[in-house]
Amino acid sequence: MLSILIPTYNYPIYDLIQEMSRQAEAMAIPYEIIVSEDHSSLHQEENKNITSFPHTKYLEQPQNLGRTKNRESLAQTATYDWLLFLDADVLPATTSFLQNYIHEIRDDIDLIFGGITYQEKSPNKNQYLRWFYGKYREAQSVEKRQQQPWFVISQNLLIKKELFLKANVSKENRYGLDNLFSHQLKALEAKIVHIDNPVIHLGLEESSLFLKKSIEAVETSVYYEDLQMMESSLSRLQKSYIFLKRSNLTGLFVAIIKPFKKRMERNLLGNSPLLFLFDLYKLYHYTLLKKNRDA
Repeated sequence: MLSILIPTYNYPIYDLIQEMSRQAEAMAIPYEIIVSEDHSSLHQEENKNITSFPHTKYLEQPQNLGRTKNRESLAQTATYDWLLFLDADVLPATTSFLQNYIHEIRDDIDLIFGGITYQEKSPNKNQYLRWFYGKYREAQSVEKRQQQPWFVISQNLLIKKELFLKANVSKENRYGLDNLFSHQLKALEAKIVHIDNPVIHLGLEESSLFLKKSIEAVETSVYYEDLQMMESSLSRLQKSYIFLKRSNLTGLFVAIIKPFKKRMERNLLGNSPLLFLFDLYKLYHYTLLKKNRDA
């Protein structure tokens, strides 16, 4: 019935597997748990202990595949038609997490997204931006998510195996591929249901790394737009650029933002980041990339 698939890289996953095993055993359903260690250098000995749990496999990749290709490998290895993808750095928010998903499974549904949440207590300063962004942008209500149902976060995703293998079109090791995956779901007209069944995202990057990865995600979007593998008018970032371009304001926008770029970075890496500035910061980089291609 269900394959629970967890790619991991340098992260301890014993607690997550213990909880998923407990919930699956309590439901008495056909299931398997497969963890794929992506050629990690940390936590392997601890992680190998998960094989003590029933129906649990621990795979070690001989070379680093990257998160997306590792997930592809897990999907191809899976026995069952429904795949529950969880990132290694999450924990279910409730003891009925698995039950909530199983009760939603129907033949006319392709994908069920339960959402993401964050701990209430803020982390230390050097992780604050990642926590703040996640809490106020990623942790959305079901009603909010249903406004753009194809946008999902793959940290917590129940999906039919056939659909995943069709939608997971890129195997490159890039940051920001959830955007491409979401665009593919829309193109495939996937039948998506949103429910209130979140995981808690625990693995927070330092703010400077998250800022760097956010720009890499912008670059990834432009890269796949150029390859015509991704629409260029779905996300808020893309729509903002289209507005600037149609209004002949791209040059003025870049000229206005450029002198304040360093100040914006100081704010985003500080104690009180403004998400409005974060949006402008990403739009600035997106606009530069698009202008260079249009030149």
